[in-house]
Amino acid sequence: MEYFCSILLISISFLHSEALHDNGTASHNETTTDPPRENGQPSHLLTSVLILILVFIILIILAGYFFRFRRHRKAVVNSTDKKMPNGILEEQEQQRVMLLRQSPSGPKKYFPIPVEFLEEEIRIRAADDGKLFREEFNSLPPGYLQGTLEMANKEENREKNRYPNILPYDHSRVTLMQIDGFQCSDYINASYIDGFKEKNKFIAAQGPKQDTVNDFWRMIWEQKSATIVMLTNVKERKEDKCFQYWPDQGCWTYGNIRVCVEDCIVLVDYTIRKFCIHPQVSDGCKAPRLVTQLHFTSWPDFGVPFTPIGMLKFLKKVKSLNPAHAGPIVVHCSAGVGRTGTFIVIDAMIDMMHAEQKVDVFEFVARIRSQRPQMVQTDMQYSFIYQALLEYYLYGDTELDVSSLEKHLQPSNSTTPNLVKIGLEEEFKKLTNVRIMKENMRTGNLPANMKKARVIQIIPYDFNRVILSMKRGQEYTDYINASFIDGYRQKDYFIATQGPLPHTVEDFWRMVWEWKCHTIVMLTEVLEREQEKCFQYWPSEGSVSYGDITIDIKNDLLVDTISIRDFLITHNQEKQGRVIRQFHFHGWPEIGIPTEGKGMIDLIAAVQKQQQQTGNHPITVHCSAGAGRTGTFIALSNILERVKAEGLLDVFQAVKSLRLQRPHMVQTLEQYEFCYKVVQDFIDIFSDYANFK
Repeated sequence: MEYFCSILLISISFLHSEALHDNGTASHNETTTDPPRENGQPSHLLTSVLILILVFIILIILAGYFFRFRRHRKAVVNSTDKKMPNGILEEQEQQRVMLLRQSPSGPKKYFPIPVEFLEEEIRIRAADDGKLFREEFNSLPPGYLQGTLEMANKEENREKNRYPNILPYDHSRVTLMQIDGFQCSDYINASYIDGFKEKNKFIAAQGPKQDTVNDFWRMIWEQKSATIVMLTNVKERKEDKCFQYWPDQGCWTYGNIRVCVEDCIVLVDYTIRKFCIHPQVSDGCKAPRLVTQLHFTSWPDFGVPFTPIGMLKFLKKVKSLNPAHAGPIVVHCSAGVGRTGTFIVIDAMIDMMHAEQKVDVFEFVARIRSQRPQMVQTDMQYSFIYQALLEYYLYGDTELDVSSLEKHLQPSNSTTPNLVKIGLEEEFKKLTNVRIMKENMRTGNLPANMKKARVIQIIPYDFNRVILSMKRGQEYTDYINASFIDGYRQKDYFIATQGPLPHTVEDFWRMVWEWKCHTIVMLTEVLEREQEKCFQYWPSEGSVSYGDITIDIKNDLLVDTISIRDFLITHNQEKQGRVIRQFHFHGWPEIGIPTEGKGMIDLIAAVQKQQQQTGNHPITVHCSAGAGRTGTFIALSNILERVKAEGLLDVFQAVKSLRLQRPHMVQTLEQYEFCYKVVQDFIDIFSDYANFK
């Protein structure tokens, strides 16, 4: 750069002197009307040549610097292209996790927030794209100021660290029992972390590597831990994040610890695995122990979960399953600082909320960073903590055991029959706080796509809309008014959609074909009150074709209030066929609810049986607009599935979760109350609910 500046200065000086010479000549010439002299031309020619040479040199130098800049930029992108929007890696797959930076304005002090001011404080911090959240986060003490790292940096231990700059402090590291003859065998990349009032409530650890998995299980045994919280997936974006340290089935021995799989329950947001572990010792005096691993699988590759509902349910499950007198809860992600720290802070602040009716996120994060560096790694994670706390404060714990449902619906101290209704009205009123995110409906709000909507207020969000294959040369043909909705055990288990219009019926069948649906649930009549609510998209007899898909009706059977129709659908281009079963429920008027809950229970049972036989592909559910009756059916499917599996229900959060996935799901108070009624009917039918616990 200095060389470039020197050349530029010399060239400018030379040109300046030339210009002075030319100006002097020009001044002299201006006094005469004689034409320019021939012998003046070489001087101007020389000046022009020098200018061209100079421009050429400048271009070469700039090109060189541009190339160097591109090389440097490329190197930066290679190491940081997995950055989050705030510029800090969450769980870095590369060899380093970026260290946190300190606020350029110096540290500030942030004070505890009384819970009644939590919503307002979060609103202020979230303004201007979260500017004050970033400022608060950057005011936290950075890493590696609180202690020494001698053991972690020993040559013998360096390979045990997943990331070379995420290391435990000497004063708070978990120390394993020394193995005779093996120097440094007491080291593992894990740190003791306090809870709100409980010392060493947690162990924050990195995700085990293949060569540290034996040490991991040794730590579990020695620390008498009964619960493992896993917050990463084994692979994310094809990058190894954590070695699978457990067997899928049967038993496996890790070092001296034998691990046997006892049970595995897969749910939509997390998986629960139970292991029986015991050391392989000759005297056989050590009794086996039960260890439960709760594996949260819904943390996205970048950022944080879309909503804290799943995390709060997960945290409650962790609390309920961890035995009272067990050792520390082992929490890990990949590096053991970002998601791990976020989980621990949410747990501690909920405890503080109960004990003191306030939260102090800033002080607690600063405190646990003195026990393990980098805890809570990004300002997105930091603001997510606040979102989770606000969710908990606003809505609390709405989960019920089935045995307490009757009491919830009919309080014993009530002398007024309306009291129950007022309680449910209050619950339903809180659901109206779920904001409709119109900014996330851009595709559905395009003029070409709005013509495909029955009700313009009920269109899918962009993040979970069902996408069709684009027809060649035809814009907007990838759109249909349909949303993926999570089930109890499986993500995207339902497709909630409107009843097809005459000009969208081809798209409807394309969706059914492309997403391999085997089950359609129809909750409206074709005509209701002499108005078309759904185009009849199947033939009454024989066959009909829509675009490349032909539908043949094979069976049409009426059982109680349900028409069961079997269609053979064939894709004319692919020359393949598939049998689809449609369950058409006739007992649900456009206004109001079914007269009794048994029909809905029978419908849900029939659909589940069909799904088990056809491979659990997405279930297409529709009414007319695809929100009220559709949402109620999906909510009840998820609620009853949980009642059968766990003996628990949470109608409020089940409906709230649906409304975050598609607007207006479960539209009326009457539909909301119907959810409770069906659950009560289900429990009455299966009164010995030990059968479905």
